[in-house]
Amino acid sequence: MQESPHQKTVLLIGASRGLGFAMVEAYLERGWRVIATGRAGSMDRLAQAAQASQGALEIDTIDITVPEQVAALHDRLQDRRLDMLFVNAGVTNDHRETIADVSTDEFVRVMVTNALSPMRVVEAFQDLVQPAGTIGVMSSGQGSVSNNTNGNHEVYRGSKAALNMFMRSYAARHQDDAKTLLLMAPGWVRTDMGGPQARLGIEESIPNLVSTIEAYAGRTGLHYLDYLGRGVPW
Repeated sequence: MQESPHQKTVLLIGASRGLGFAMVEAYLERGWRVIATGRAGSMDRLAQAAQASQGALEIDTIDITVPEQVAALHDRLQDRRLDMLFVNAGVTNDHRETIADVSTDEFVRVMVTNALSPMRVVEAFQDLVQPAGTIGVMSSGQGSVSNNTNGNHEVYRGSKAALNMFMRSYAARHQDDAKTLLLMAPGWVRTDMGGPQARLGIEESIPNLVSTIEAYAGRTGLHYLDYLGRGVPW
């Protein structure tokens, strides 16, 4: 199925569960055409949603930590044009681990998944995004350096702070680009990653987050925002 001239298209990377899947549902409800990805073995919910979407949702399997898979997805989509690219994929580690005791392998896993790989996706797919489109990445309020007053979740915090810095560098290299660049902080949400003690339900975070993204369409430059559209301190 080809998108109509007036139907917007979003590519959601890391959308097989949790916040990503909720974004798929939100954009389908708003009439967008959605291309959603997940890792192998996690695609059941996306497959069911695609079957029920009457062609509005198409799905693909990709692990963004594997550059060859990122390149292959770009090849499959090279003739498409996106109104928005949003990278949600991410992992966490045992929140009790400090930088003093985390293993090198675990540190590398979190950093590669949360900071390096999303930026590789942004770099690879920027050419498919419309000139005045949006590129967004799921960050976190825990990526704020100035807001870190109690430590905790050190490795995860570091990975999101690194992601924020890489996006600032990307924005600096593309100052003449008309695209909107967004780092989104969804709040502490009850998901597999956020845990059962989190303050927000998905239904409180994601619809507001998507509304914020839509409200910022056309605003050039890089913006670090929470799900209610409030600026997050760097």
